[in-house]
Order: sequence, then C-alpha cells, then structure tokens
Amino acid sequence: MGIKALLKKNKMIVSLYEKYKERRLSKQRKKRISGKRFFVNRQKSLDKLCIILAGYKEFLYSSVFGRIIKYLPDDIDVCVITSGKRSDIVEKICEEQNWSYLSTKRNNVSLAQNIAISLHPNAEYIYKLDEDIFITENYFENMMRAYKHATGGDYAPGVIAPILPINGYGHMRILEKLNLIELYAEKFEKPKYLAGPSRQIENNSEVADFFWNGEYVPNIDELNKRFASEPISERPCAIRFSIGAIMFERSLWDEMNYFIVGKGNAMGLDEEYLCQYCMINSRPIMVSENIVVGHLSFGLQNNYMRDYYLKNEDKFR
Repeated sequence: MGIKALLKKNKMIVSLYEKYKERRLSKQRKKRISGKRFFVNRQKSLDKLCIILAGYKEFLYSSVFGRIIKYLPDDIDVCVITSGKRSDIVEKICEEQNWSYLSTKRNNVSLAQNIAISLHPNAEYIYKLDEDIFITENYFENMMRAYKHATGGDYAPGVIAPILPINGYGHMRILEKLNLIELYAEKFEKPKYLAGPSRQIENNSEVADFFWNGEYVPNIDELNKRFASEPISERPCAIRFSIGAIMFERSLWDEMNYFIVGKGNAMGLDEEYLCQYCMINSRPIMVSENIVVGHLSFGLQNNYMRDYYLKNEDKFR
C-alpha cells in the first residue's frame, strides 16, 4: 500500500473513531440527565440559576429560605430540588416565591442537579446551595464579583466558594483571621487545612457549637460584613472542599460531561468528581476571602445542632 493510500486510510480510522467517541459521549450525557421527574417550570430564562437541594431538613426552612428570599437579586432564576421525594412544603415555598420546583423519583443528587441544569438551557452561571446553608448579605453579587476577579488573576478557577466556618478549609481560615489558632488547639485539636470524618470539625458537636454560639467567633453576618470590607482576594483550596455553597459556569459542567451519577444514591459523588476534575484540569476551587456563610453541621453533629438550632433560632434568622 502506498503512502498516500495509508494516510487516507488512517484519516478514515481517526474520523470513525471520533464519530464513535461523540456518539458514546452523547449517550453518556443522555443517561446522566435521564430519569422520572416532576417539574414545575417558572423560570424566566435568565443567564444565572440558583439550584437548591432540599427536602430533608424542613426545620431549617424559615431561616435558610428566609435569607435566600431576602438576599436574592432579581436577575437569578431559582429551582429548588428534592431528590427522591416530593415535598408539599417545598412546593408551597416555590409557588409563593414564583420559583421552579423539581422532584426526581430516584434519590441521587448528581442526577437531580444534572436534570435541573439541563432544564435551564439559558443559565450560564450556576449557584448551588444545600438546604443547611445560611447565606448572608450580598452573597450572590459578591460571589460573582469574586469569580470574575479570580479569573483575572494567576489561576483559571473552576469554582468559586465562600468561607464556611464548619468546613475543612473554612474553619482554619476563620481561626487564622481571628487569631484563634492556639485557643482551638487547646480546646480541641491542632487545626489544619484538612477535611474528613476523622477531623473534629466534622465529627465533634462541641466544635460546631464553638463556631455557632458567638462566644469566640462572631455571628456569620458580622463576619461577612467585616471580611467584605477587606481588599478583594481569593485563595485556591488545596484540599477536598465541601460543596454546600458554590458557583461555577455552565461551560465547566459541559466540560465535565455533567456530574457522574453512579449507582444508588451515590451520596458525595458529585463533590468527589467536581474536586477531582478541578484539580486534574488545573481549574482550582477558589475561596473568596470576603464572603462568609453558615453551614449548620456535618452528619455526626446533626442531632446536636438540630436541638441547638431549635433552641436558638433567632441566631440563625
């Protein structure tokens, strides 16, 4: 076979392989947004979308949704998602606020988020919140400002996030900024930029109380105002980040070929995949030094913090 014929044959093989990859990718993406759902569509087809994962901590809604209602700008569509269940309470909130509501039959948050994003084709910027996140004043505007500022810096951010005191990264940053490193070490353990169930920030109810009770750490609204007045700055997160409050571009979700759905409820797989993708592709999760929001607690702290919340609800409103 001559050189020209060989080259022509190789081009045909490459072309067929590329078409095969495209078909496979299309099939993969379709599978990641397929599933029975109930959707009430109230979107205004805006270029910003906030998806809220809800349905399992209804006792928080007066504070969590109260803050979102208070601080939500007019230029953001909202879609509240209940994964694996349909919630009359959430449906009512959505109806009252003219928000979209999505319920998926399968309880899988990766699938639910994929479906929600796919149902809002005009959304170029995606805010994602969990139902135990307490946002603060100017949250949405300052997240956008931080993301755009970070893109003009030394990194190519994939995700922007605020400082969360109950968080493997955020608790350390709060302690540093408030000069509480030694006190925390005396009371609990040597603090590190470190996430995981072995760390007291994720397993000790007294640590959650420490960050919420106001004795040493000011409340989230005061901290947010204080940090917002400082020069604008973002830092790359070098550890696994808990993604309860983040913002990213639709283009990142497209590049990732959506969140991996996995088997069963695949709890945490969306976080694992996002952190992995961002690290491998040099698109770091950047944390704004100027935004603080609250995270109620991690799993082993939940029962204690539920009781604490119900006894001290005014602290969270």
